Amino acid sequence: MRGIVLPGAGVPRSVVRAAREMLRAAGREVHPGPGDVVLRFVDEEEMRALNRTWRGKDRPTDVLSFPAGTVAPDGRRHVGDVAICFPVAREQARRSRRSVEREAAILALHGLLHLAGYDHETDEGEMERLERALRRRLLGPVLAATGVSR
Repeated sequence: MRGIVLPGAGVPRSVVRAAREMLRAAGREVHPGPGDVVLRFVDEEEMRALNRTWRGKDRPTDVLSFPAGTVAPDGRRHVGDVAICFPVAREQARRSRRSVEREAAILALHGLLHLAGYDHETDEGEMERLERALRRRLLGPVLAATGVSR
């Protein structure tokens, strides 16, 4: 799996690095399939539109995943897309007293798990248990690789 991270306006490089490192680390653990995962940071307006269109909820949310499973003309498989709303992530980080880099890494992991087929709304806690275990195992090394400690 190749993780491609597209930064949005005003998203610090350290946040982009944290999300990229988590995609790499978690991709080795959950195997969403061969191909590309594209993670993009979006603003509240775009996330609200995505959430309204795809989930019928007229408000921004922190992260959305869009499984694709398509093959490009060059033969590369597109696993899917993850959208993270940077303003929502920043506010969640502030409320939780953790770095926005940590929050971005957590949201990247959450989105990737959805692309791998997990669904916390229907799986009786399976995704939540796996996500907690992966956070414990991966967050420290991911944040260390990006120079962040909390």
